Amino acid sequence: MNAPDASAVNALMDELGSAARAAAARMAAAPTAARNDALLKLAALLREQRAPLAAANALDIEAALAGGLSGPMVDRLRLDDKVLDTVAEGCEQIAAMDDPVGEITELKRRPSGISVGRMRVPLGVFGMIYESRPNVTIEAASLAIKSGNAAILRGGSEAIHSNLALAGLVQQALAGAGLPVEAVQLVPTTDRAAVGRLIAMPAYVDVIIPRGGKSLIERISAEAKVPVIKHLDGNCHVYVDAEVDLELALKVTDNAKTQKYSPCNATESLLVHVDSAAAFLPRIGAIFAAKGVEMRCGPRAKALLASVPGAKLVDATEADWSEEYLAPIISIKLVDSLDEAIARINRYGSHHTDAILTTNHAHAMRFLREVDSASVMVNASTRFADGFEYGLGAEIGISTDKFHARGPVGLEGLTSLKWVVLGQGEVRT
Repeated sequence: MNAPDASAVNALMDELGSAARAAAARMAAAPTAARNDALLKLAALLREQRAPLAAANALDIEAALAGGLSGPMVDRLRLDDKVLDTVAEGCEQIAAMDDPVGEITELKRRPSGISVGRMRVPLGVFGMIYESRPNVTIEAASLAIKSGNAAILRGGSEAIHSNLALAGLVQQALAGAGLPVEAVQLVPTTDRAAVGRLIAMPAYVDVIIPRGGKSLIERISAEAKVPVIKHLDGNCHVYVDAEVDLELALKVTDNAKTQKYSPCNATESLLVHVDSAAAFLPRIGAIFAAKGVEMRCGPRAKALLASVPGAKLVDATEADWSEEYLAPIISIKLVDSLDEAIARINRYGSHHTDAILTTNHAHAMRFLREVDSASVMVNASTRFADGFEYGLGAEIGISTDKFHARGPVGLEGLTSLKWVVLGQGEVRT
């Protein structure tokens, strides 16, 4: 539906917010078994309703192609069997996880006789604003259900049919488990004014989680009147060290860049130590050339890649070192030391995910300590940086903030801690 004017949009959002606030109180008190039951019902529905979901998704794909949406963006829209299997499995993973809500930790007896600890509790209501990927609807919904929160979801207009179909299954699963259907609501209008209202409703919304392009996240961060969990972009690095297993480096670098171009954890920048460059660069260059990857190179890297047949070589500009391409393009630079690699990653990277490929343990440990990113890896592809691969079942997003949540945000990221005190009649003197 499309709201006809701003007042109608505001009234719609207030209605969603009020319902979400009421549902959040019920979800926080709901037994773990009921929340797990909803997740298992949702997984079953996702598998059973493939045909209706495919029909809804086809409407979005058709509109995207007709509207000239770029290839990577159309790719993000697809809701095929593999995607459905993944999100259904994510629901089952989350159902099998320990319930964080109500857990009391760090309980310590004080000299006064009281015991002091901290209890994990739901955040309340989160607003999720995202673009393109309809699977985010299920990831956000499943995490909201397990963590005892309520969620107001606002997907992109390009995925409206897919998101409405998925949200309908979520509410069906909630109802089947005896939980309030308002615990997960999808904003049913594509009017952009709905976003402005959602991020300015502190009476109803406790936190906003944007997941999309840099311009969307910058706008929300600037205009929101509630806290925001965010990351702006994903300029992820792979650094090939002086001491390295060459075959491992080729396999991991290829996967980090080419396994899928559109995610934010795909590698965009490749740094290679000069001592490894002659053996490594021509071989990875040949792999990239065969896959049509454009290489934007510093002078020394370009010289070593010049003899690679079919290589698409471009002189890198200063902007390339910090660019998130989300495309078959990678920047490549030679460095003279581990120190230089770390300094460049901390300067040009987006503090998302960065990896070192090395056989030198001391170098690996320095990289882990000194690279200032949400995920730092040794001898593994940056493509692993997501909630599913980290064992979180699903993720609500990847945060490059340093407060509250950092990296893939799963169940714990959707909870907070409050102090609890247990006593037996103690009084302060």
